[in-house]
Amino acid sequence: MTTANKAKMIIDKAFRISEIDNRIYGSFIEHLGRAVYGGIYEPDHPAADGKGFREDVKDLIRALNVPIIRYPGGNFVSGYNWEDGVGPVKDRPRRLELAWRTTETNEVGLNEFAGWAKGAGAEVMMAVNLGTRGIEAARDLVEYSNHPGGSYWSDLRIKHGYSEPHRFKTWCLGNEMDGPWQIGHKTAEEYGRLALETAKAMRLVDPAIELVACGSSNSTMPTFPQWEATTLEHTYEAVDYISLHQYYGNRDQDTANYLALSLDMDHFIRTVASTCDYIQAKKRSKKRIHLSFDEWNVWFHSNEADRRIEPWTIAPPQLEDVYNFEDALLVGSMLISLLRHADRVKMACLAQLVNVIAPIMTENGGRSWKQTIYYPYLHASVYGRGVSLQPVVDSPKYDSKDFTDVPYLDSAVVYGEEAETLTIFAVNRHLSEALTLDCDVRSFEGYAVAEHLVLAHDDLKAVNTASEEQVKPHARGDASLDAGMLTARLPKASWNVIRLEKRA
Repeated sequence: MTTANKAKMIIDKAFRISEIDNRIYGSFIEHLGRAVYGGIYEPDHPAADGKGFREDVKDLIRALNVPIIRYPGGNFVSGYNWEDGVGPVKDRPRRLELAWRTTETNEVGLNEFAGWAKGAGAEVMMAVNLGTRGIEAARDLVEYSNHPGGSYWSDLRIKHGYSEPHRFKTWCLGNEMDGPWQIGHKTAEEYGRLALETAKAMRLVDPAIELVACGSSNSTMPTFPQWEATTLEHTYEAVDYISLHQYYGNRDQDTANYLALSLDMDHFIRTVASTCDYIQAKKRSKKRIHLSFDEWNVWFHSNEADRRIEPWTIAPPQLEDVYNFEDALLVGSMLISLLRHADRVKMACLAQLVNVIAPIMTENGGRSWKQTIYYPYLHASVYGRGVSLQPVVDSPKYDSKDFTDVPYLDSAVVYGEEAETLTIFAVNRHLSEALTLDCDVRSFEGYAVAEHLVLAHDDLKAVNTASEEQVKPHARGDASLDAGMLTARLPKASWNVIRLEKRA
């Protein structure tokens, strides 16, 4: 085998990036398409529980161990009156939902979603409307959600049948306010001032909450990264995080270039982090702003179908991307990027969770199934808890249309100190050749290979459906450990999870 097919790695438990915040494995459910109605909620479905939520879907979500779910949007939140979704369902209004031009029935609202999320084992990342609304509505929502009782809004929650406060900890101050498509779009100056005053009012109601300011909707926005700098000029001491959003797609069917797009994600993270640090230095602040990458995924397959949807329908099939195998590889690399930046990225949300650009799909009245991207998300969430380590990597590289020196080996390493585990996540970007990985793990004395999971398929365009799961992982990977030296064969175009455990 030539050196072009070999990669080397040194892993030492002393080379620590950061403790991983488990919330980087969060997700997102918006009142959009069939995410809620026909996704998590379908009262007439045979698998529905007593409150109308599908247990088969909840089981798939529980398996992912999703720690936090952003709600209720997304673009939806910028035109949403949260009061429409509380109280007796029969009294709730139907609204024209302007972000996605559908009809919102408000059958599911804040309290129902909070109960569902608890049953799914997840916290809620609540978003407030800073598009058509502002300080007062946000303040009232915190009071309704988090105040124990004895005030108008908290007593109304109790009257609605929820005696205990929801105690939502994490709150987004609007959504994508830099985007001209956003209802109530604002300049950075306008948004920064409003976000600051809203943050002050919300924290007066509940000082324990943490707040996320809107960053840029993506790294190609003409206002990026000045948007972040101006926003943080106003909000730096009032917020805890700034958001990042990014979606990728293989529109020109150039797979080698497509699989390199996580390098763009790395650059985006570094740029936002450096902008935060610039404002910190400018303000002489001791506080460090962290990043919430609260929308990320592949999104492009459904664009044409979405243009044909009839306006003002209820829960139409919007943004229902059917993911193929190469999409799963990029999602794996995007997860690796998040792990590599665990010192700054403390929360992240795969957008979204069910039906809408999602790892989980459903049929109305029928089956649910796992899309190809379900598996790297599952593996990272289940096995990627602990400390992110900085490996020393020597990998052969390639050039693509938009990138130079793209490593064939894309990798992240997680050390589970308490359980004494070591997990290597690795994508082989080479489309036609396997990659041999030689890895020095001598600082992990007494460890042995527990498992080598592989997600691979000869057809990069292979998809999963309700009736056939073409793309699924197997545990027949080729990895061995001898005298502190790990050798693994990473198949062409593959996602790999190599798990080591201490045995002696």
